Amino acid sequence: MDRLFTDFNTAVSGVEPRSRIHRPVIGLSVNIADEASRLHEAYIRSVADAGGIPLLIPASTDINILRHAVECIDGLILTGGADVGGEYFGEDTHTTADVDPLRDAYDFLLLRLASDRQLPIFGICRGVQVINIGFGGDIWQDIPAQYPIQQTLTHSLQIPREKPVHPVTIAENSLLKSIFGKSSVEVNSRHHQAIRKIADGFKVSAVSPDGIIEAIEGYPFRRIFGVQWHPENMASEGGSDEMKRLFEFFISEASLFKQAKDIHNKYLTLDSHCDTPMLFADRQVNIGLRSDIAQADLVKMEEGRIDAVFMAAYIPQGLRDDASHDRSMEQALELLDEVKRQIAVNADHAGLAVTFEDAYRLKDENKRAVFLGIENGYAIGSDIDKLTIFRDMGVVYMTLCHNGANDLCDSAVGDAEYGGLSPLGRDAVAEMNRLGMVIDLSHAAETTFYDVLEESSAPVICSHSSARTLCDHPRNLTDDQIRAIADKGGVVQICLYSGFLAKRRPATIMDAVDHIDHVVALVGANHVGIGSDFDGGGGIEGCGGSNELINITMELLRREYAEEDIAKILGGSLRRVVDEVQRLRIK
Repeated sequence: MDRLFTDFNTAVSGVEPRSRIHRPVIGLSVNIADEASRLHEAYIRSVADAGGIPLLIPASTDINILRHAVECIDGLILTGGADVGGEYFGEDTHTTADVDPLRDAYDFLLLRLASDRQLPIFGICRGVQVINIGFGGDIWQDIPAQYPIQQTLTHSLQIPREKPVHPVTIAENSLLKSIFGKSSVEVNSRHHQAIRKIADGFKVSAVSPDGIIEAIEGYPFRRIFGVQWHPENMASEGGSDEMKRLFEFFISEASLFKQAKDIHNKYLTLDSHCDTPMLFADRQVNIGLRSDIAQADLVKMEEGRIDAVFMAAYIPQGLRDDASHDRSMEQALELLDEVKRQIAVNADHAGLAVTFEDAYRLKDENKRAVFLGIENGYAIGSDIDKLTIFRDMGVVYMTLCHNGANDLCDSAVGDAEYGGLSPLGRDAVAEMNRLGMVIDLSHAAETTFYDVLEESSAPVICSHSSARTLCDHPRNLTDDQIRAIADKGGVVQICLYSGFLAKRRPATIMDAVDHIDHVVALVGANHVGIGSDFDGGGGIEGCGGSNELINITMELLRREYAEEDIAKILGGSLRRVVDEVQRLRIK
């Protein structure tokens, strides 16, 4: 025993290299046998040899146990094992199937929890089938009995697991082609079930000579892939360098995700504009529950590690008479009151933020911060005294207009009336400066934009606007406007509305980060952030909800942004502006 403790003390006495301390934790699903959670050692060795820390996730269908387990990992490997039951894709289970209902329920829960949180996922054998079924595809339950053509291969060979038995053809322009660097590899497939209909959003990346799908991938917008063979045996027992590359690639993805998680944990992260209050009519959405309707709710924010959101009370442009202005004020007050009611109902998980000190306090309490905004100065009609009412309710910013001119200014859309700000609009700018309320110039005409920069004594923001150089749309900002707002000390929050990011095709997360790149190149990271416009038309491939905003962090890391610049983009730049505007408030 003394010798044991001597060896232990020797082992832990040195300083572990930083690269090893920060290795990603890889969750591994397990098999269930004789009331025990088990897994072949080859999986564990393959993960460890590639630089990850393997963690076996106990077989359970307790959602809280699995949720906490998934929070602790940086990547998930769904391993091989029993057949998948037919009820998961609308069929009777085939007579040849050897299913385990507990394993099925456990694996599909793990897949859902991990994918909602954007973890990298790697499926092996059964695991790739679980991925495909989980995202809406299906499988052949028994290749010999169901596959429609004459079989040329036996896929369920009883040979040493580390030995390759047949080649697969790798698809061009696929993830596997980039990993293996060639168009064919030898594999050790051992299965009688296989993918039949591939799930939407995935593509085939490898097939066997008889046409059986041997690998699929969701890249680049889902960091999910899977293979039908057993690379863990070929890597750890057979010494295959090619199969080791699969694990090395996966560990590198998990390492990047770990970096993103660490940044989100360390800094305050936020979304400067969502229109979720529009969904509050008839209380059809409770932000405390994961919604099938809303893109932004407290659950999705937690999954995406987003600390704060600006919820805007959107007021559509209407008639400009006294009665209509009164109705617009009532509508704004009702929306703001409903946001506050929802925060109160979910007080264990969220709180109202008026300052960034509030937001940091809530982050320390493990709660989400909700800021209030108003989208469209039409809400105040022709009475700037209403600004005080909104400011006293906690409203942090107001967008001066929406689509069409109002009593304050001209909009980027519709006919011009004033050539910029109206006289009332100039008074409103001065009053917002006095109150410490942030002026938002998204939707404003260029003439309005420059009038405000001239009139305002404080920096301003564009809460959800993108770069016109990359996408020629009147709602976007020219390079001169971007430079001008930066010179004023303000910030441009890139909008995730497809039509503001790309023309004549659906936009993707790559386009959004291209717009961030463009602003950074022009004026630096101090003057750019993210305003999703979720629930108001925002949402693109790769970033369709609050839980997916961490994917932008991943892409920024891929593009080698420094941590301090990412922190600015995720909220630091907007905080600087809001703090300055509120500091300048005239008491």
